[in-house]
Amino acid sequence: MHCLKMATAILAFSLFSHLLLPTLLAISAQSNAIHAFPIREATIKDLQLAFKQNKLTSRQLVEFYLGEIHRLNPLLHGVIEVNPDALSQADKADYERKVKAAGSLRGLHGIPILLKDNIATKDKMNTTAGSYALLRSVVPRDAGVVVKLRKAGAIILGKASLSEWSNFRSSKAPSGFSGRGGQGKNPYVLSADPCGSSSGSAISVAANLAAVSLGTETDGSILCPSSSNSVVGLKPTLGLTSRAGVIPITPRQDSVGPICRTVADAAYVLDAIAGFDHYDPATRAASEYIPRGGYKQFLRPHGLKGKRLGIVRNPFFNFDEGSPLAQVFDHHLHTLRQEGALVIDHLEIGNINSLNSIANDETTAMLAEFKLAINAYLKELVTSPVRSLAEVIAFNNKFSDL
Repeated sequence: MHCLKMATAILAFSLFSHLLLPTLLAISAQSNAIHAFPIREATIKDLQLAFKQNKLTSRQLVEFYLGEIHRLNPLLHGVIEVNPDALSQADKADYERKVKAAGSLRGLHGIPILLKDNIATKDKMNTTAGSYALLRSVVPRDAGVVVKLRKAGAIILGKASLSEWSNFRSSKAPSGFSGRGGQGKNPYVLSADPCGSSSGSAISVAANLAAVSLGTETDGSILCPSSSNSVVGLKPTLGLTSRAGVIPITPRQDSVGPICRTVADAAYVLDAIAGFDHYDPATRAASEYIPRGGYKQFLRPHGLKGKRLGIVRNPFFNFDEGSPLAQVFDHHLHTLRQEGALVIDHLEIGNINSLNSIANDETTAMLAEFKLAINAYLKELVTSPVRSLAEVIAFNNKFSDL
């Protein structure tokens, strides 16, 4: 996902969400009311407090999200598959909460999380990147980030939909579409571009189909759908989180990161998944820079105070003065200034049009590295209908309707 398309999606969504009532989300309020604790829009901190005060159990939480998926996913296509063991994982979390000391439970204990469907799980779920070509393939092990999530006590709720092969099936495919998952929809404005490739991860969090989610990014695939669906996406520095067990594009740029409803939740999830993994050599060097005590210690209500933020209007934010888009955009800048940020408006970057071109050298490199990376991934699978990029292409040509 390249920058110009990302910026266009951000501005379009900002206008839509500013003017329209999110009616789809209101539908789920009725089911939310059956619980004494209001689950919709609850943060990780809210949920953990509700667990502690016996106002909520992990089973109730998982049942709520499964109900929302059943209700809304036929329209939104944010979830590609649910974990048949999610409820048993919830029961285990509830039991552990009763018998273990409170201080021994990790920060994500009992919290349901969705994983983008290119993140491997060694369980009853598929890992397919949205493609029928990988249906019923068997991965050798959990992805590195999944190992860490399980250690942190998270419940793997299911797999989120995505742009098929992380936007590498076709340059003409719409964002959020995959053969297995269908066309993902922005829950605020169904006709708006949900962006990709981590479309389902952002859609599902925005629509309260899960507490938090994981996405992956090679070039904008966390940031763009997060912006378009009005949630928080964090793309970690390469190697800060493990890519082992993730269906790749290129090891030079691939990264796994959280997509959540709040900045605080993103920090909690990042703390859980960051760190060394011997299956991903890039994590060795990066892990040395993880601060002692993690990232949540830097959460501050007035964190923008004194920060310099550059606003690059050209070519991203060119619109007529006084137009609705201009008004919404300027409103956001005003909010940043109110929070103490020093906004440097109309920042110019030389040769930005060349840098942003979809035909630039970055794309050429990614295409070349994709072949090497995907062949290596496919060969490591325990079983798989396809073992090389050539076989994937042959599958798509033979079953072009899938």
